[in-house]
This record gives sequence, C-alpha cells and structure tokens, in this order.
Amino acid sequence: HVQLVESGGGSVQAGGSLRLSCSASDRANRYCMGWFRQAPGKEREGVATLDTDGNTSYRDSVKGRFTISKDNDKNTLYLQMNMLKPEDTAMYYCAADTRACILRLQGVYPFGYWGQGTQVTVS
Repeated sequence: HVQLVESGGGSVQAGGSLRLSCSASDRANRYCMGWFRQAPGKEREGVATLDTDGNTSYRDSVKGRFTISKDNDKNTLYLQMNMLKPEDTAMYYCAADTRACILRLQGVYPFGYWGQGTQVTVS
C-alpha cells in the first residue's frame, strides 16, 4: 500500500498562487495520480490526473490555471494553482492507483489510495 502525504495548503487572496505537494511512499511512476477537492456541503470532485505516460486531464473550471506534475525521483506529485478564486476553496486530496487513469477524474472509477488532505482557502 502506498501512503500519500499532502502539504502546501494555506490561505491566499483571490488571484494568488499556491503549490500543493503530495509525497508518496512508493515509486510514483507506478501510479496514476490525481488531485481531488471537497468543499463544505459539496461532493468531492476531481481536479486533475496524471498517468504513467505523462498524460494529464483537468476539470474544465481549472484548465489554464492549474498544472499537475510529478517528480519521479522524489516520488512527489504537485499541483500548481494560479489565479485562484474563492470557489477553489476546499480540502484538497491526493490520490493514487496502479490501474489506468481513464475516467478516474470523473469519478467513474475510484482511486485506491488517498492522502489525508490539505486545506486551501481563497478569500
């Protein structure tokens, strides 16, 4: 089982930037990895995924503002978030799965491993 630990959350003003990190206890290049978020009173939603071939997928509302990337040497997944909006406020979770990434952003197929989350607040 891979363990995932997120960091980098915080409070920022609208228009600002944050970079989230997710440290994995196993080789990150083995996994489809992704970022999800959940705001109070709302369902969890997929933000971005990155497969083992380097292909990315994003939800429409973050395209052009967020970038998912991975450093395989450090076994760390990142989410660079620019031009943040108040509606981006949520708990952000890192996820991983050894199976293909397809349809995991949309939640059709679930991720098997999850981190504990890091809070992002945009005011």
